Amino acid sequence: MISYARQTQEEQPAAAPPPVEEHIAPAPRVSVQAFCETVETAAAVQSAGEDRRLGKAHLKIQMGGMAAAIEAYRSAPTPNVIVLESDGRSDLLGGLDQLATVCDAGTRVVVIGRINDVTLYRELVRRGVSDYVLAPVGAIDVVRSICNLFSAPEAKAVGRIIAVVGAKGGVGASTISHNVAWAIARDLAMDAVVADLDLAFGTAGLDYNQDPPQGIADAVFSPDRVDTAFIDRLLSKCTDHLSLLAAPATLDRVYDFGTDAFDAVFDTLRSTMPCIVLDVPHQWSGWTKRALIGADDILIVAAPDLANLRNTKNLFDLLKAARPNDRPPLYCLNQVGVPKRPEIAAAEFAKAIESQPVVSIPFEPQIFGSAANNGQMIAEISANHKSIEMFLQIAQRLTGRSETKKQKSSLLSPLIEKLRGR
Repeated sequence: MISYARQTQEEQPAAAPPPVEEHIAPAPRVSVQAFCETVETAAAVQSAGEDRRLGKAHLKIQMGGMAAAIEAYRSAPTPNVIVLESDGRSDLLGGLDQLATVCDAGTRVVVIGRINDVTLYRELVRRGVSDYVLAPVGAIDVVRSICNLFSAPEAKAVGRIIAVVGAKGGVGASTISHNVAWAIARDLAMDAVVADLDLAFGTAGLDYNQDPPQGIADAVFSPDRVDTAFIDRLLSKCTDHLSLLAAPATLDRVYDFGTDAFDAVFDTLRSTMPCIVLDVPHQWSGWTKRALIGADDILIVAAPDLANLRNTKNLFDLLKAARPNDRPPLYCLNQVGVPKRPEIAAAEFAKAIESQPVVSIPFEPQIFGSAANNGQMIAEISANHKSIEMFLQIAQRLTGRSETKKQKSSLLSPLIEKLRGR
């Protein structure tokens, strides 16, 4: 039998990007085989397979639709997920009954069809189909459908990873990331963790006035031990809602990492924390690139000069190309208004990047220097300082908490609500 799983489908235009507040959790290491009827659907599925959220899934695409799937599994084991396109002319329900006779237990089926009918949907649910997606589909529709199969409504939400990186060294990206994480925890009341990825020179421990005996290095150098309990022991409590995974900030070893060195740490943090803020050092390596591309949202911190403009533009272009189904990175300008320093105006910066900065934070060495030397956040130094509101604006944009979620409706909405109410 095909396993039973109730899913919902929001009717959207084929190429519509995900709304700002939508958070699609990455799929685990599963096998997915798609049987398409049209080249357009095959192209959408192929594009979905290149999305970061399906990066761990093994995707294979074949043409032939239902008939090809039934024939393929007569002599071969079925994958975790089968995606079937129906052209509307064939007997979809009869084909599913035949497929069920050759499917292994636990296989989940997603159907892409062209008929928007409540009766058909009810029959598909009764036969254990996991999701029904209306054609034509875009890559994000396929990503959403497959990923949602492994995000049960009753399960704890998978954490959102926010990566903060400087366009150039010394622009204050760590300071911004730490204060934004503070705003997420204090003002938005979200449980959050800051992961300091600059193992040699990280400042998160200093900024939060923490000196834990263990931290992120213990996890990175012992990947076989990484699980929820192990990560919990490494976390240092900063406030009721904010924890720290500190960097050792010592030079007794060389911190050379492989591309996937932090994967186990990030995956475990996702399962335990609603919000993870990555303080990414200004360097370009396989693992920093992977951390940025794999994040749910990205903030680039830049100073208003030419080198920062070039680097921000390069980062924007690369990340937009690597994450076509995500919203573009955000950026903010920091240290604006240094006396006697020529600067590129925010309007010129925005024109070159083709995007407005979230905020422009003025150069105020007195309060920022005092906070750094005292191991405090700006909000602890001055409760009414204007930069506090800027940190909150960044926090709201990165988490989507400033957006009003709009419920979408479709022909299937009444049936979906009825199913939910069972």
